[in-house]
Amino acid sequence: MVQSIVDGVFIGKVEDLWPGKAPSAINKMMASGSQQVGKLGFLRDAQADLKVHGGVDKAIHHYPADHYAAWQAEADIPSDAVPAAFGENISSRGIVETDLCIGDVLRLGTALVQVSQGRQPCWKLNNHTGNPTMAFRFQETGRTGWYYRVLEDGCVGEGDEISLLERSHDAWTVHRVTKARLTRRVDAEEALALSQMSELAVNWREAFSRMAEGHRQENTTPRLEG
Repeated sequence: MVQSIVDGVFIGKVEDLWPGKAPSAINKMMASGSQQVGKLGFLRDAQADLKVHGGVDKAIHHYPADHYAAWQAEADIPSDAVPAAFGENISSRGIVETDLCIGDVLRLGTALVQVSQGRQPCWKLNNHTGNPTMAFRFQETGRTGWYYRVLEDGCVGEGDEISLLERSHDAWTVHRVTKARLTRRVDAEEALALSQMSELAVNWREAFSRMAEGHRQENTTPRLEG
C-alpha cells in the first residue's frame, strides 16, 4: 500500500532571480501550518510563466526527499542541500516515481489529488541549483518527481498523511511514462495508448499523439538551456 507523510510544504513568489533572465517562482520556502489547496495548487504559491508552469494539470509538484542523498553523492548538488532545492511544493519519503502510476488518486492532507504527469525540467533548474547540467541530469536519471491535479480542494501541512485511494493504470508508472516522454523512445502502439489516457496531462497526450504518428523530433534546447 502506498502511504507516506508530508515532510514539508513549500511555496514561492515570482521574483527576478537572475540578471537578464525571465523571472521565476522556483525559490520555494517552507510554509508553516496547514496550507489551503485549490484547483491551481496552493493558494499562497505562484508561478511566473503560466504558459509552461502551473495550471490544472501541474497544480502541485511532489518531489521525493529520498533522492537527495543520491544527488549529493553524485556531486550534482551541495552536501547541505535540503528539500525545496528543486522548487518542489511537497516533500516526503517512501514514495518514488516507480511507486506511483499516472491517474493514481491520493488523499493529500484533506485534499484529493491525482497524478497527472512527471516533470519536464527546464533551464531554471540549472540556475536555481547552480549546476548547468541539472535539467539534463533530471531527464537522464528519471528522478523528476511528479505533478498532481486537484480533484477536491483541501488543506495540506507538515505531518499530514499521503495515501493511495485508487489506481487505474498499474502498468504506467510515473517513471515509465516520464522516461517515454522525455526520451521519446516509445513504440507507436504504446504512444497511441498514452495519447488516449484521459488521466494524463493534455500536453503530454498531445506529445504522445505526435509520437504515435511517427514525429519523434523535438527541439529541447530552449527548455534545457534557456
